Amino acid sequence: MQHAQPHSRQHTTPLNDVTDNVSTLVSEQEWETRVQLAACYRLVAHFGMSDLIYNHITARIPGTEDHLLINAYGLMYDEITASNLVKIDLAGNVLGNTTEHGINAAGYVIHSAVHAARHDVQCVIHTHTRAGMAISSLKCGLLPLTQTAMRFAKIPYHDYESVAIDLSERDRLVADLGAYDSMILRNHGLLAVGPSIAQAFNTLYWLEMACKSQVDAMACGSELTMPPQAVIDKTHHLYQPTTRRPFGELEWPAMIRLMDRKDPSYKN
Repeated sequence: MQHAQPHSRQHTTPLNDVTDNVSTLVSEQEWETRVQLAACYRLVAHFGMSDLIYNHITARIPGTEDHLLINAYGLMYDEITASNLVKIDLAGNVLGNTTEHGINAAGYVIHSAVHAARHDVQCVIHTHTRAGMAISSLKCGLLPLTQTAMRFAKIPYHDYESVAIDLSERDRLVADLGAYDSMILRNHGLLAVGPSIAQAFNTLYWLEMACKSQVDAMACGSELTMPPQAVIDKTHHLYQPTTRRPFGELEWPAMIRLMDRKDPSYKN
C-alpha cells in the first residue's frame, strides 16, 4: 500500500495492519513516526545489528504519554514497514489494529520500563549483537580504548536477571540507567535511548563500533594502551549533546537517503 510523503498528508492517513484486512486512521505525527521507526529497523538490519525476529526498537508517538510503536513478533527487521508496526500502550496492550503475530513480551519489559520512567525518551533500542554480548560478558566492561569508546566512558551497567519477563526488574533497570542515553546489560547486550529516533540510532551505532573495536584489539593479544584520564574526561565531555550538538540529527537525513536507495518499501 503506497502512501504519499508525510508533508503532503493532511490530518489522517489510511493504515493497513500486517494482516492487510483491518483499516484505521492515524494522525500525521503517528505516520511520520512510523516511517522514521521503520527506517531505523531497516538501518539496524543493514548494519548487521539485528537478531532474527527478536529484540525491539520502540518509539513513543508524539503528543501521547503512553502510546508506543513496536515490531510485530515474527517479522525480521528488513520486513518492517510503516504500516506493519504495532501500536501498543505501556502495558503492552495492542491498540487500534490487530496482528496475527502479536508482540514479543520478553524484551518489552525493558522498553516499557524506560518509556514509563523517562519522558524525555522517544526511542529505545535493544540489541544482542556479537560484539555487544562479548563486551557485556567481560568483567572490565567497555574500556576507553578509542575516541569512539570515550564517548561512553561513563556508561552504566545492569546486572543480568535472566530473560526479561519479570516486571519487578523494571525498577532496577531504570535506576541503573539513570539519565544516561545508553547502558550495557551484563551477559546480555546493549541498550540505547534518545529524545528522537535519530539520536537513539546514532548512540547505538557508535556504541556498537566501540564494542567491536575493543573485541578486535583484545583479540590481538598485545598490551592495550589508553590515554590519561584527563584526556578521556575531555573527550567524553565533547561528545555530550549539550556540548557541541546532539549527535544523530545531522546524520539522519543521510541514513534516510541510504534506505531510500537500498529499498524504499519501509515507507509503505
